[in-house]
Amino acid sequence: MLGLGTLAKKVFGTPNDRMVKATRPLIEKINALEPEFEALSDEGLKQKTEDLAKRAMEGESLDALLPEAFANCREGARRALGLRAFDTQLMGGIFLHQGNIAEMKTGEGKTLVATFPAYLNALTGKGVHIVTVNDYLARRDADWMGKVYNTLGLTCGVIYPQQPEEEKRAAYAADVTYATNNELGFDYLRDNMRSEISQMVQRDHNFAVVDEVDSILIDEARTPLIISGPSQDRSELYVTIDKLMNRLTEEHYTLDEKTRNATFTDEGNEFLENLFQFEGVLPKDQSFYDPESTTIVHHATQALRAHKLFQRDKDYIVRNNEVMLIDEFTGRMMAGRRLSDGMHQAIEAKEGVPIQPENVTLASVTFQNYFRLYNKLAGMTGTAATEAEEFGDIYKLGVVEVPTNRPIARIDEHDQVFRTAREKYAAIVEEIQEAHKKGQPVLVGTTSIEKSEFLSDMLKKAGVEHNVLNARHHEQEAKIVADAGRFGAVTIATNMAGRGTDIQLGGNVELKVLEALDADPDADPEAIRARIEAEHADEKEKVLAAGGLFVLATERHESRRIDNQLRGRSGRQGDPGRSSFFLSLDDDLMRIFGSERLDNVLSKLGMKEGEAIVHPWVNKSLERAQAKVEGRNFDIRKQLLKFDDVMNDQRKVIFAQRREIMEAADLSEIVQDMRHQVIDDVVDTYIPPKSYADQWDAEGLYAAMMEKTNLDSKVIAWMQEEGVDDNDIRERLYKASDEYMAAKAAQFGPENMRNIEKQILLQTIDGKWRDHLLTLEHLRSVVGFRGYAQRDPLNEYKTEAFTLFETLLDSLREEVTQKLGQIRMLTEDEQQQMMQQLVEQQKEIQSAADAATAAAEAAELAKDSGTFDENAPETWGNPGRNDPCPCGSGKKFKHCHGSLA
Repeated sequence: MLGLGTLAKKVFGTPNDRMVKATRPLIEKINALEPEFEALSDEGLKQKTEDLAKRAMEGESLDALLPEAFANCREGARRALGLRAFDTQLMGGIFLHQGNIAEMKTGEGKTLVATFPAYLNALTGKGVHIVTVNDYLARRDADWMGKVYNTLGLTCGVIYPQQPEEEKRAAYAADVTYATNNELGFDYLRDNMRSEISQMVQRDHNFAVVDEVDSILIDEARTPLIISGPSQDRSELYVTIDKLMNRLTEEHYTLDEKTRNATFTDEGNEFLENLFQFEGVLPKDQSFYDPESTTIVHHATQALRAHKLFQRDKDYIVRNNEVMLIDEFTGRMMAGRRLSDGMHQAIEAKEGVPIQPENVTLASVTFQNYFRLYNKLAGMTGTAATEAEEFGDIYKLGVVEVPTNRPIARIDEHDQVFRTAREKYAAIVEEIQEAHKKGQPVLVGTTSIEKSEFLSDMLKKAGVEHNVLNARHHEQEAKIVADAGRFGAVTIATNMAGRGTDIQLGGNVELKVLEALDADPDADPEAIRARIEAEHADEKEKVLAAGGLFVLATERHESRRIDNQLRGRSGRQGDPGRSSFFLSLDDDLMRIFGSERLDNVLSKLGMKEGEAIVHPWVNKSLERAQAKVEGRNFDIRKQLLKFDDVMNDQRKVIFAQRREIMEAADLSEIVQDMRHQVIDDVVDTYIPPKSYADQWDAEGLYAAMMEKTNLDSKVIAWMQEEGVDDNDIRERLYKASDEYMAAKAAQFGPENMRNIEKQILLQTIDGKWRDHLLTLEHLRSVVGFRGYAQRDPLNEYKTEAFTLFETLLDSLREEVTQKLGQIRMLTEDEQQQMMQQLVEQQKEIQSAADAATAAAEAAELAKDSGTFDENAPETWGNPGRNDPCPCGSGKKFKHCHGSLA
């Protein structure tokens, strides 16, 4: 008997079905307009864009313009790229324009889909951002889809790391801008650290389409973006503590792999206390439990985590004498990303590479709060349905499943579970050999570099030719992925999330054509294309006959989405294919989430060596475990967001205030109000309300006015006059301070004085905000303990953060008034020195977010050329002043060899 919900769905259809159905009339309208737009000349398409833009500016709604805009964009794409959008692609475009997430399977042409809502929303002249997961895709898509926008008379730009400022400003000013989430976030933070409006690069946050939206808004949302500057160097402490970690035994600590936490036992604390005192890390009279030991204990815990929970070639790799993190979801290196709280330094000490100093946060934002700045947000991915609740809860985004252009013909087999990893890998190699014999292309998914290289060695021994795609082979990524669908190809890949290049059966024609033209630039492109297309058609037929792409996963990931993304690589555009997961009880997910019970069951069944258990119940059990992990990760992100929301409200106030200050031509009134408030506070302190004249502190008031405003007033004499009250004193101090500052302004010149006021205000706000961020970080790390007193940590954090913010604003007034009161005319030498300091400060801010990336690229280039020698400065090229010194000291270039230049 059917349940009521199922019965209702049968009669009325699911909400998703109804949304899909609602787009049909719009698609029919667009299709009906097609002949009219096909008849337009190339100039006619551009003229149509101008007409539509004019109508949008005059107030016509974008919804009303949608059929004509989509019809124009479809024709533009057909002429520029030879691609005519399917109805399902138009449908995806409609959902994106409405501010939804369009779930479209791999190979359905998401890159082209984004052009439709981007073109329509760009007609308002406010700009559209299309967000990708890496720089390669941003450049590729901007170059590829830029032809469509140019055909339609719109401009297209791309943002990439270390981009010249003028080029970046022009890219943001374009109608459509392609960029990675990291670059957008860092530019937002950098813009809010500028001292002039003209230096800012971003425009308003109008509309963003996020590609691989689950990867960006969910997987990466746990880590905030931070621009930071170095603090004091503690390299020796890290190295000393690291050496002592090897003396620990298992009784000294406990590990929790589920939460990635490590703690010392009582025996461990006692052992380390004695050891640290003996080695001189801890003073003899100081206990591990004393407040003064907090820093030492913190670094010892981080060193323990570095040794026991962070694995080389899984969580990070060592490249060019530097620890580079690996993104667990995409398997890519995250150049420039560092772990906070001394964790990265602990790993550097463990690996014996130069230790970079810890950093002080200058500015930070989470991806959740950055993307919520946009007036309208949309996203595309192949897998979003499992996270629909989170998208709705945090971003107010609906998830709509867009039907495939052709029915899916892929066969998804049940998981095969082996008792040991050895048996599993032996079965995997056998399965690959079988598929390889008949020429069926195989894509093998692994969860770490170590495992992909282990499997690669096994395949070499078995004589199976194959390619390996992981963080070590990042540069050949597009070619390896494009070739993965060729006849007889075997490809081992570490995670396949957001690779951006389709696996086409028989290989990728476009890439083959480009390769052929690179090899022979004088050849006829049309002849080469015709030859390659004919070869491709033959090869595709052979691959289809062999059964299409076979996706073989060697493990289940923590997230169902990552598994679905890997599966989705097979069966694109109605192609045949199959997918299978090979698991063992030694796998991380199985081991952490209760494989003991399953092991007992398998033992009782009396399974033979090499046998696997295959049953739908096993799949369900694993999916439940994955759902648990996903739920826990969602809670972590929600909690991160709740705390960051407190800071975000304050961030918005500070950034808005900075912008107002930069835009204002004259700040004298704001500065005067601040000065008068400071005078009010001082008067209230030394002339308490409703007090008698003999209770007044005239000398204290005089000294406070000298300290806070630099005003040498006659306040002592005034307070001795008959009949004078606190308001008289207040008014006289206002007048005297105003006259004092007016005389200063006359001395400097009104225009110079306005500039000085602006710069002092901005610098003071930045300094105060930086200190405030550090205080909030410390508050957040300890506020959790309030839970033991039955108080809600979040409420405690909100209350104290608000009090701290009020203190920030009060101290801001005082400091600005004090600095302005103390300014004087500088000598010529002092002026030059000050200008130099300001330029240096701006450079520090500018390079803080991408210095690590630049250093990595420069070192890589030098090493690739074969001319780099760390002992020969003439082979170093031109390192930036803020880059790590190429000699390997770990210091910045300007503090090392750069200081000798």
